[in-house]
Amino acid sequence: MTEWEQTRKVRYEKDLDHNFYKEVSELAWGEKFLTCIQCGNCSGACPLSPYMDYGPRRIIAMTRAGFKNDVLKSNTIWLCASCYKCAVDCPKEIKITDVMYGLKQMALQQGVHPRNFPTAVLANEFFRQVQTHGRQSEGPLIMSLYVRTGIFGAFSQAAMGIRLFLQGRIGLKTESIPMGHNKKGDLKKVLEAIE
Repeated sequence: MTEWEQTRKVRYEKDLDHNFYKEVSELAWGEKFLTCIQCGNCSGACPLSPYMDYGPRRIIAMTRAGFKNDVLKSNTIWLCASCYKCAVDCPKEIKITDVMYGLKQMALQQGVHPRNFPTAVLANEFFRQVQTHGRQSEGPLIMSLYVRTGIFGAFSQAAMGIRLFLQGRIGLKTESIPMGHNKKGDLKKVLEAIE
């Protein structure tokens, strides 16, 4: 079976979410998002598009068509380097990087991001630490990342980690914001307001 045949799957009308583009447009400059003319400038400008399963242009088309599961499970939204080259080259001035951020947020909230994909795991763990402790701690964050994505990856980075630890640039304990004046309660209110 060719690669083309493996990636092409039949989709039925009942499998599409026709409100998906509305959800995304509410998160990411909806008035511009729907004006995409599918010119391909974004995909041509993106330095990482050769590594993406769907280019930025295709992600926008799939989002507007209702391919929610395919879009949220793709690696494209996690490979976006936030360089804004796509947004600069867009003739319709669509903030495509903001669309990618919105899609990442939805994927994390719905738990449909690619499993063991380091960027998604790191984003999820970072947010969990901030929500729980009021700040992130580099050592526990990195350890959690490697436990969830493959412990053997830590060995290739061990020498650099030891150097950072010896220089006092990275700690091993979980740090937290001070407890005084109900700061954790205040933080919880801020995070709930953002959601």
